[in-house]
Amino acid sequence: MKSIVNIFILLLTGLLFSCETKKTDTVTEPHHEEEEGIVRFTNGQFKSANIQLGRIEIKNISSTISCNGVLDVPPQNMVSVSALMGGFIKSTELLQGLRVRKGQVIATIQNPEFIKIQSNYLENKSKLTYLEQEYKRQEELSKDNVSASKIFQQVTSEYNSLQATVGALEEQLKMLNIHVANLNNGNIRSTVNIYSPINGHVTAVNVNIGKFVNPQDVICEIVDTDHLHAELTVFEKDIAKIQKGQKIRFVLVNESEKERTAKVYLINRQISAERTIRVHAHLDKEDPNLMPNMYLKALIEVGEGKGSTAVKEEAIVNVGDKYFIFIPIQNHEHPGAKNSNTNTSAMAEGDEKALSEYAFKAIEIKKEGTQNGYAEVVLPAGFDKEGSAVVINGAYELLAKMNNTEEEGH
Repeated sequence: MKSIVNIFILLLTGLLFSCETKKTDTVTEPHHEEEEGIVRFTNGQFKSANIQLGRIEIKNISSTISCNGVLDVPPQNMVSVSALMGGFIKSTELLQGLRVRKGQVIATIQNPEFIKIQSNYLENKSKLTYLEQEYKRQEELSKDNVSASKIFQQVTSEYNSLQATVGALEEQLKMLNIHVANLNNGNIRSTVNIYSPINGHVTAVNVNIGKFVNPQDVICEIVDTDHLHAELTVFEKDIAKIQKGQKIRFVLVNESEKERTAKVYLINRQISAERTIRVHAHLDKEDPNLMPNMYLKALIEVGEGKGSTAVKEEAIVNVGDKYFIFIPIQNHEHPGAKNSNTNTSAMAEGDEKALSEYAFKAIEIKKEGTQNGYAEVVLPAGFDKEGSAVVINGAYELLAKMNNTEEEGH
């Protein structure tokens, strides 16, 4: 019996000691859960992330419509070159990308039919000279009633008919780029030159030496890129806001850092099957390095700028369809304390005190239009715009740290 009592006393003592140990552990290692949206950086992490602070500002940001489009050329600046009469390509130096001048020889074609046309012209030209003299002679005789009027009428008919034939042959020779003055000297040739009708660059070559081309065949295509325009695709719901002369800011997809400007010039009056409308815009500044069919993203300014709450675009991060900014809070303050967004002046003004820890809070906002590197934002109700600093560099580093912390917490 005595041994049983001793065993009971030992068990009771061990139980009391275990409870005391757990109580001590609870006191010496307190744990608090971080408030959602709070990011904490050590002094080293803060310097490594190169975090910089700025202020919420008031900017004149215009209302804009976002759209996509391409660079294009007007129809008069794009030419498909064909031969007016068929023939074999005798010579050409065409290459895609080649710069050509208006009137420059781009190909030579050969065809025996060219000889026949020139021969017919010279033959009929000679007959016309004789018939013209006969016409004048019969005219004089008709005045004196020496010759019957019937003969004069017949000569007149033949003369007019031959004039029309010679005139048609002359026009045909001009279309073939054969000068009539040279034919009068007996300079008949079997080849004709094809000339460039505009200044521009060769974009397509469809022939080679020795190939026979028909009149409907396209020898090459030439594009003059000196006067490119922007063809924008605007949704039907936005078209009522667009007017001629409105400013457009756009960037090419391959150079997103360089912004260019244009103006609305024409608005199409037909809605496509996709419920969109084409808007034609003229560039404010020509650039010879631009090429047709380059894709672009554009903002059409449809409203005058007004004083709007704005931050630099670099200060905004997005998660899905939500947008956030980060504001600093005092390192010694509990994340859940009130007015934490007002305790930022020291950090924003460059306080050099070495802190052991830096804390930042994510604030959800609404993002509106952008202009000149600033974005219009709508802040939560009660937010202290004047007393709050904003992270303008390093926001995505804070977002990454916040996401990692949340994953570790789960």
